Amino acid sequence: MQSVFASKTAKKLDPYVPGEQPQHSRLIKLNTNENPYPPSPKVKSAIESKLDRLRLYPDPESTELRNAIAKRHHESFCKENVFVGNGSDEVLGFCFMAFFDPDSPIIFPDITYSFYPVYAQLCSIPYRLVPLNEDYSIDVSGMKQKAGGVIFANPNAPTSIALSVSEVEEIVKAHEDCLVIVDEAYVEFGDESVVLLTKKYKNLLVVKTFSKSHALAGLRIGYAIGEESLIQTLSDVKNSFNSYPLDCLAQAAALACIQDDKYCNQIIKKVCATRERCCDELVKLGFSVQKSSTNFLFVQHKTVKAEQIMSSLREEGIIVRRFKNERINNCLRITVGTDYEMDILLEELKEILCAG
Repeated sequence: MQSVFASKTAKKLDPYVPGEQPQHSRLIKLNTNENPYPPSPKVKSAIESKLDRLRLYPDPESTELRNAIAKRHHESFCKENVFVGNGSDEVLGFCFMAFFDPDSPIIFPDITYSFYPVYAQLCSIPYRLVPLNEDYSIDVSGMKQKAGGVIFANPNAPTSIALSVSEVEEIVKAHEDCLVIVDEAYVEFGDESVVLLTKKYKNLLVVKTFSKSHALAGLRIGYAIGEESLIQTLSDVKNSFNSYPLDCLAQAAALACIQDDKYCNQIIKKVCATRERCCDELVKLGFSVQKSSTNFLFVQHKTVKAEQIMSSLREEGIIVRRFKNERINNCLRITVGTDYEMDILLEELKEILCAG
């Protein structure tokens, strides 16, 4: 029940609902797209080295981390091209406040990351939905319609399908007078980043995260890359809200991951190999599976309802995710776990489908 003192905006909110986070470890958790492997071993020592500094405020500019992120992407970038925040969710929230106006509707796909309409509602930003194509791919032509701003995930979530760099560039070129935000939370698992296009287009901002590919979901580290004035605008908004957003432990952990790209690339390859193997097995079991460029699979069985499958899996201690959107309510999103976890999933699915 909401407070009687809630604002008009708060009363109208339909808040984002995160995936279930069970408080015990007996379940196989394949519902929130976390990395199934631990972060770089260097993270532990990096965090321990900062424990005696917890009495002090962290660097409000995250200078060392921003420098490292910039150089990781390209030698032409500098820290002034990088903004960091508490996970890409916070970065995206600041973007809505910084770049979109209540008198100019923005656009995003009708099936995409469900935080976008929440942020729009919270910031009183009107929006129009661009329906995905029948194959669940983003409609590039539809995304080129006139708007006050554009945002989309690439690869898209929960569908797992990616646009090519040239297709993204088409959308950016069609919107010279407004900002285009590309949310690349999953890009390391199979698609090519459009980060370098930010050097060519001042109206492009790319948002990324350490949660998925770097296995740091528990520390909440996200960032944006773009032209210097975009980053300064984000910083102005951040400093009007919270001047110390990223704590010293998170900064140290992210820096350690960047310095151990070899390890991160290894676990990404492991996830992708498991994904492709499981895709083939799911097809054999009668599922249609979208071509995934992410660390999850978006599937639909030809005869058995998604709700029944999800419920049966839960009874066997396996959690997957189903969405309420009418177009996809018979689909499941399955995070790619370890080979051991996915083998258990496949065996349980065989039994469920035979029984059903």
